[in-house]
Amino acid sequence: MRGPPLASWNGTVASPNPEVSEQTRRRTLTAAYKLRILCEADSCAYGELGALLRREGLYSSQLALWRKQHAEGSLTAVGSHCGRPPTITAESAALATLRAEHERVLQKLAAAELIIDIQKKVSALLGLTTSHDPTSGAS
Repeated sequence: MRGPPLASWNGTVASPNPEVSEQTRRRTLTAAYKLRILCEADSCAYGELGALLRREGLYSSQLALWRKQHAEGSLTAVGSHCGRPPTITAESAALATLRAEHERVLQKLAAAELIIDIQKKVSALLGLTTSHDPTSGAS
């Protein structure tokens, strides 16, 4: 939907240019793109950096910011995505809790099995038996 006609400085009515969008959109640059540009900028010979920036439509201040973010570790290509974070439902939170509890139980089970295995080996080394031995004379 178009708005009302535009008034120019001399009072005449001008219509909007159909080739120009009414609202501009900001570019969203991914972390992978930023890292690729940083690598290209670092490999540029003397005098080539300006051509790279013009070709990509970037400013040197953006490179400085990206280098700072990369040094801090906040600029990583893995896991970077745009958009809303996923919503956490009660069901997914309960599932995450159950999975964490399941992992803890599995770790306890592994530790208990290791202890039982060591007890069996110590018993075998010392010659102790847990079954009834008829030659011992004890009833």
